[in-house]
Amino acid sequence: MNENEQGEQAAPQPAPDDRAGQVAETDGAQVSTGTTSETAGASDAAIPELVIISGMSGAGRSTAAKCLEDLGWFVVDNLPPALIPTMVELGARSQGNVARIAVVVDVRGRRFFDDLHQSLADLESRQVTRRIVFLESSDEALVRRFESVRRPHPLQGDGRIVDGIAAERELLRELRGDADLVIDTSSLNVHELRAKMDAQFAGDEEPELRATVMSFGFKYGLPVDADLVVDMRFLPNPHWVPELRPFTGLNEEVASYVFGQPGAKEFLDRYTELLQLIAAGYRREGKRYVTIAVGCTGGKHRSVAMSEKLAARIAAEGVETVVVHRDMGRE
Repeated sequence: MNENEQGEQAAPQPAPDDRAGQVAETDGAQVSTGTTSETAGASDAAIPELVIISGMSGAGRSTAAKCLEDLGWFVVDNLPPALIPTMVELGARSQGNVARIAVVVDVRGRRFFDDLHQSLADLESRQVTRRIVFLESSDEALVRRFESVRRPHPLQGDGRIVDGIAAERELLRELRGDADLVIDTSSLNVHELRAKMDAQFAGDEEPELRATVMSFGFKYGLPVDADLVVDMRFLPNPHWVPELRPFTGLNEEVASYVFGQPGAKEFLDRYTELLQLIAAGYRREGKRYVTIAVGCTGGKHRSVAMSEKLAARIAAEGVETVVVHRDMGRE
């Protein structure tokens, strides 16, 4: 389903506070906190920054939420509006570990929807920095998307898709008017929507890219989650060197043998340059994660040695990198 925008921002300014925001680290990603304040009954707690994501069903709420999650926000989908202040209070007690919270509110929780106004008033009284992002789209685009996935609109009941869309527009009319950022996704694809969210919430930093470098053995099958696959079987196999056979690519003897072969170092240099080009494109397209699968026959020698060197090169470029040896020790 395409998810899309065109909107304007009028973000409210947070109330003055006597403490500057700090940087928290959550699951390996750095998260910049917003300004801090005091919650009722928690004098030293830093109130998290809050974004409420809402809008038309099919307009891209899940994509917008996923984008914020990739930027380090703590995302809660379909939280009843009455519980939003409680969520903020829990975040304030997290000692900075939950510095930014995004909550998706939609018509799936319509029985709680009337509570949203009270919750917003409660947040305002606590001087919580909050923004409302509203995802909008034309009736034609929404009908096309619902038909493409063969799912009914959550409010159409026994009627048509357009009836559900009309009912939802009426229900969300006031919230749309209160929104700080309206994004019209009628003519946007997923990547364009992510780019717009990045522009609003990523600050001046380039979107982070995280890489997994995975060694594997072709005889055990290709990794199903691989984005890029490279084949080290063009290099001589240490398996056929009796003194190297018991070792793995993690051992210096094997690594020295592998990189002493013609073409090994040249491959590492050129493929690293290629990955720099690919990484820049992934960032432009809003891709946050990439898995690079490095294969040899059994996943024990050549692929392991190359994966280790390649991961070190990628990490040196500032990309958060994890190395996984899928088939090492499997034989």
